Amino acid sequence: MAGLSTDDRGGITMDWELVLTIRDALTRPLFAEAEVIGGKSGLSRAIRWVHVLESAIFDTLIHGEEMILTTGIGASVDLPASLEFMQNLIDKNAACLCIELGTYFSTIPQEMIDLANANDFPLIIFTRTVRFVDITLDLHSIIINRHHRMLQELESISREFHRLTLTSQGTLKVLQLLCKSTRTQIIYMQLQGKPLFFPALSPEEQTPLLNFFTAFGDEMEGVQPDAAPYIREYGQKTIAIKPVGALDQTWAYILMVCNHKPQEFDCLLLDSASLSIAQELLRTRYMEERKLFSENLWVDELINGRMEDDNRLKGLIGSNFNVVNELPYRVCLIEIKNPRDVKWNSSENEWESITFHLSLTLRSIFEKHSLRPLITLKNNRLTVIALDIQSKMPGKMRLQQALEALQHIRSDEKLKDLQLVIGVSKSHKRLKRAYSGYQEALQALSLYSCYQKSLLFYDELGVFQLLLSLNDGKTLQNFIRSYLGPLIDHDQTKGSELLLTLRVYLDHDGSKQIAARNLFIVRQSLYYRLDKITELLGEDFMQPENRISIQVALRAYQFLYPDKITLPSPRSLQI
Repeated sequence: MAGLSTDDRGGITMDWELVLTIRDALTRPLFAEAEVIGGKSGLSRAIRWVHVLESAIFDTLIHGEEMILTTGIGASVDLPASLEFMQNLIDKNAACLCIELGTYFSTIPQEMIDLANANDFPLIIFTRTVRFVDITLDLHSIIINRHHRMLQELESISREFHRLTLTSQGTLKVLQLLCKSTRTQIIYMQLQGKPLFFPALSPEEQTPLLNFFTAFGDEMEGVQPDAAPYIREYGQKTIAIKPVGALDQTWAYILMVCNHKPQEFDCLLLDSASLSIAQELLRTRYMEERKLFSENLWVDELINGRMEDDNRLKGLIGSNFNVVNELPYRVCLIEIKNPRDVKWNSSENEWESITFHLSLTLRSIFEKHSLRPLITLKNNRLTVIALDIQSKMPGKMRLQQALEALQHIRSDEKLKDLQLVIGVSKSHKRLKRAYSGYQEALQALSLYSCYQKSLLFYDELGVFQLLLSLNDGKTLQNFIRSYLGPLIDHDQTKGSELLLTLRVYLDHDGSKQIAARNLFIVRQSLYYRLDKITELLGEDFMQPENRISIQVALRAYQFLYPDKITLPSPRSLQI
């Protein structure tokens, strides 16, 4: 592991002595009489702490990477006990075992030496009596001093990361410094762009690393950018994988290929580099979003049917107009609500910041689902023409996943208190038809109060598509009166709930058991209500033609008066 420091000339020099290893400890005066009799291949192991252990039962006493000092009082009963004691230390990832020869261990059995060699686990003996307290004080002072120095080095490098992101090609410079600081192979996997290697590798060397990442791509899918580095074995090496991103979105991955298990310093530097790069990417995307926001003012003209000139549309979209114009798309109308009545700063800048953050997040999510968004904003409504760039998964399914992900953003302080209600049109082609899609999205959004669903697709509205076109002020009212008039009058004069009862009864195919359960009434009460409904509507109200008409009339009534025939909740009944 390595760090950086500044020399007298202001340059960067390397320091590779931030971690205390077993090899380092053996150079201390107190280890002058010590002898390594097994596991010599493991002398580069790090020592996190020193622990005196005289008990064979220590499951909760050590955490890993401790140098263990013992006289063997608790482990020298017999050979099986000694081997079990040593195996448990290996399983607990202890750094090494130091045994003082004397009363409990006069010699070390060959079986213990063989076990140490098989696991590269250093086995050290003191041929003379030593004061364990002196060893503990000596090594702990070194560990603490080095840890303090490590934190200083980490802070220094992190500041340098931050400074580099304010220069041109900041991301490349951060990755170069990360490579130099950790003395590891660094790979920067961009979700949109070619992978970058520091130091450079030949194509033959790149291929197995790229295949490795591809193999574990699915595992990384749900890992958030703020998660700890993901550690995987890679042959004789170890790879630490760290997502880079913000706003719940991942834009790239950094892979650190280590010849040893990554140390704390390596992982902290990887975190710091990831954060610095994410901040630069976020700034870049924010500036691009502002530019796109201003450029996409013409989208408002398009969805409102004011874009008549094909040549103008071609000029706005560019040379790939013919390709874009043939892509299927849906128009999404996103209404921004504030359900918790959070007191935002009422300034225009605050609202602009919120909408930009939402737009930025939306674009990132849509791109991840192979959708290209054209966005415009008016008041508290964001309109998106979601162009389907094609993928194996059906476009509607991908769009639904993208919109659901947008509705569940919680990491961004500006967005976590927002409630988004979304209406989505049918699939269309030809951008000049976006006006029709916008009207469909608008109609879907208008039915939020009926469905109480925050995401509504126009092609799932069923009979409401017909009712929306008939809502001229009189047609629906007359139709409702023709089929439901007696029930409406009875409910208004008697305070009954016959309309709601009929709706639930018909929605569940005439099942009295399910209807009574959903209405939270006993079955005898349901029978009484159904008898009254039959008296008011006639014996033949369940005949197919009458039933269809009545169900449509109920939907129309629900459409016009969404609050009047809603189901009670168990909680409201208790209150």
